[in-house]
Amino acid sequence: MVSPAKEKSEAFAIRIVNLYKYLVDTYKDYTIAKQVLRSGTSIGANLAEAECAISKKDFTAKIYIALKECSETRFWLKLLYETEYIDQKSYESINADCQELMRILSATTRTLMKGKEEEVKKN
Repeated sequence: MVSPAKEKSEAFAIRIVNLYKYLVDTYKDYTIAKQVLRSGTSIGANLAEAECAISKKDFTAKIYIALKECSETRFWLKLLYETEYIDQKSYESINADCQELMRILSATTRTLMKGKEEEVKKN
C-alpha cells in the first residue's frame, strides 16, 4: 500500500521538475532552479529511502530529513514568488501542495518522536 506522503511527494516532485524546466527555459536561471529542484525532489527520495530503513532510528531520520527538505523548498518557492519568477496563482498552487506535505511529515515526525519518548520511559 502506498502511503499518502509518498504519493503526494511523487506528484509534488513532478511539479518541481516542471517548475525547474520552466525556470531554465524561460529565465535561463540555473542557480535557484537547481536549488528548488534538489530540495523539492529530495522529499520523495528520502521517503523512498525510509521504506528500506535498517532501523526505527534510521526510518525516523529519513522522515525528518524529508520534512527539512520540504521546509527548504517552501523557502525557495517564496523566493521565486517574491522575485517574480513565478506568479501568484502558480505560487499559491504549488505552495499549497508543499504545505500539505509539511503537515503530513510534521504529524508523522511528531508521532515517531512520541513513540521514541514512550520507549525511553519504558526502559
